[in-house]
This record gives sequence, structure tokens and C-alpha cells, in this order.
Amino acid sequence: MLLGRSRRKVILFDGGKPRNRWSDSMNGFVGNDGVNPNEFIQKVRAELVKYAIEIKDIEVTTATYSKGQFVVNDADGNVYHSRKLLLATGLKDNLPPLEGLEPLYGKSVHHCPYCDGWESRDKAIAVYGVNRDGIGQALAMKTWSDSVTLFTDGTKKLLRNDLELLKRNAVQVCTDRILRLEGEDGKLQHIVLSNGEKRAQQALFFSMGTKQQSVLGQQLGCEFTSKGVIKTRRQQQSNIPGLFVAGDAARDMQMVTVAASEGAKAGVAINMELQLDDRK
Repeated sequence: MLLGRSRRKVILFDGGKPRNRWSDSMNGFVGNDGVNPNEFIQKVRAELVKYAIEIKDIEVTTATYSKGQFVVNDADGNVYHSRKLLLATGLKDNLPPLEGLEPLYGKSVHHCPYCDGWESRDKAIAVYGVNRDGIGQALAMKTWSDSVTLFTDGTKKLLRNDLELLKRNAVQVCTDRILRLEGEDGKLQHIVLSNGEKRAQQALFFSMGTKQQSVLGQQLGCEFTSKGVIKTRRQQQSNIPGLFVAGDAARDMQMVTVAASEGAKAGVAINMELQLDDRK
């Protein structure tokens, strides 16, 4: 939007796979709290039209950089050239391998407590984490509910100190293997264990890491952090001249409101670079 308002020629490629596409609501974004993600996208698209921004509903499959120019190819084989490139390609979440998860994901199964913790407040919250991976999140979820249970799905790697810490903070622990999740209309009702026991739970949170949704950053030679996101500087610049990265694909807090602010910073920085490039 800021590049359009700066009278720049902009093409926006949208592969149609936002990270939050399974969610019913987009939370924590001032002025848009609780808005359906798809409705938000349609609203934004309508706003971009007046700035003559061209929107293409297709994925960019390859991108190269040479001597101050980017060349990108879309999935249909069309080729585009630009002086600057902004990646906002996002991440994909690694999901727990649980039967019954798909119809619940984004409704009562979540990865981000800041995005969905409020809606799960005071409910019976399950945290999924194999080995010792769920300890931190289980403790964190006590902010939103007094009823928190850590499920390690058949793994028994918790140390004595771990168990004592969880007990002191009133976090229950279940080390039995999970057979499946049960629920209706997107609402989790039970976690069924391999021994046949049903645990009544109303929400499940997990944190199993992420991966880049696009390979463009790798193709272009971007530097990545140890967490698999692209390193960026203060105004979203990457290590490649003229290449900017905003949103979850870049290093920072992974929230929609943060992604929007990063996009705004990148837009201003790109326009300023173009002004310098054009100055005689």
C-alpha cells in the first residue's frame, strides 16, 4: 500500500496459502480484532485497487538476482523484472501427528497463545510436547487457565526437576500415547489415550517449530538464523541488495500486527532506495 501511495509500479503475487487460513478469527490486531482472515484479505485487496497495484493470484516459483535486478518466474512460466523485491512468504507450522487434528486446527487447536489464548481462557487446556519440548509452553499457558495438562504422547523423558517444576505450578502431566482427538464443530472435547481413557479437554496448544513456506529466500542466497527465518536489518533489509523480507519469514515476533508493521517499514525503505537510485 505504501509503495502504491508512493506512485511505484507494484505487482503483488498471492499464492493463496496464508499461515492462518484455517483460523476463524484474526486476533490481537488493533482495529481488526476477531476479523476472519479471509475477509481481512478481501478488504485489503479492495483498498489496494485505488493505488493501481496489480494483484496476481499465482505463486512465484523461482527468483534470481544479478547486477541490481531481480528476475522472478511465476507458476505459469511468466517472467517479471524488478529493481526491488519484497518477500512476505511466511512460514508453515509443523503439526502434531495426531488423528482427528485437522478439523480442529485453527478452531480449538493452536500454536500461538497470544493469538488464541484469550479465547481458551479458563478452559481445560492441553499442551502437546514430546520428550521435554512442551514444558515451557505448559507453564506459559497457566496465564490463561488454571487447568493445564502436558501430554508427552508416549515419551517419558521428563527429568525429576521438570516434574517438580510442573507440579509446583499445578501443571498436570500425562505421558501415555495419544490415540486420537475427538470433537465436534471444530471444538475439542476429548483426548483419547492408547489405553482407552478419555481426557476431557477443550483446547490444545503445541509448539513444534516451523519451516519456510517458500524456497525463494534460499534461491536468492539469504542468510538464515538458527531458527530457520531470514535475517533482516532494522528496515527489513536482507543481506541481498534490494531484497526485503517482512512477516513470519523474517526474524521477529510472529504475529499479524507485527507483519503489517514490518511491511510498512519495508515499503518506506524501498521507496527511499528507489529515490536515491533515481537521483541524478
